[in-house]
Amino acid sequence: MNTSLLKLTFTFVALLFGVNTFAQDDFQGKAYYMSKTTMDMDQWGGREMSPDQKKRIEERMKSFLEKEYILTFNKSESIYKEDEKLEAPGSGRGWGGFASSFTGGPKYKNVKDQELLQDQEFFGKQFLIKDDLKPLEWKMGNETKQIGQYTCFKATATKVVDEFDWRSMRRRPPPPPKKKDSSKSRDEAKAESNDPMDEIEVPKTIEVVAWYTPQIPINQGPDDYWGLPGLILEVNADRTTILCTKIVMNPEEKEDIDKPKKGDEVTQAEYNDIVTKKMTEMREMYGGRGRGRRN
Repeated sequence: MNTSLLKLTFTFVALLFGVNTFAQDDFQGKAYYMSKTTMDMDQWGGREMSPDQKKRIEERMKSFLEKEYILTFNKSESIYKEDEKLEAPGSGRGWGGFASSFTGGPKYKNVKDQELLQDQEFFGKQFLIKDDLKPLEWKMGNETKQIGQYTCFKATATKVVDEFDWRSMRRRPPPPPKKKDSSKSRDEAKAESNDPMDEIEVPKTIEVVAWYTPQIPINQGPDDYWGLPGLILEVNADRTTILCTKIVMNPEEKEDIDKPKKGDEVTQAEYNDIVTKKMTEMREMYGGRGRGRRN
């Protein structure tokens, strides 16, 4: 029997094994994930730092770049929440505190109704982002690996990146030197040099590798990910890895999967427009102060 046939047989057996559990209308599961995003400190000026300075900044950023989440799911719904823990004094402040404005709160997905809801706080104001659940065009592979007690299959996709997804932000490479443009006014040149966002770029798309298990035959997963014939246990997307560390099926105390309701309701596009306007306002204020100091 060849390898492909063995894998197909295993998938069929795994699906049959789960029929009794997942046929129940009231079944529920909880999957615990660890998310880690890497950041190249040298790209953000780390080359000019001493080893001690770099280490202190990395420690302060750790609570922001490494988080734990819980995905609570049933046959059609899920909610993905950060497993919040007490932080050490001083952690999460500075860049971490500022950048937390770009991270979302609980994320609700309904694969039956194709609905996505997310709590989002931005500079002290609460929003409720409501949008259609966008599918990824997954390419199914034959490669397998074991994650805990579950056999997982590989799938890949190309994902469009949101313009404010901090996990994929990187420093733009410096442009080649140009001849001095005498047609530009001094104010225009100053305004360009005072815009810190000019140094940041986000790729339009990233490649995603997901590992899902047919032993839990629901098309849910962590964060934005869903749409595979089994629960997604691992995601590798650009510089971020999300890995399932524990699964509890039909816990004794079931948790209601409630839709987020607080905040001004907006679509993702409308929310991005709000953020863009706010960032433009901040840049203008920053640039104005800079010019004022030099005059």
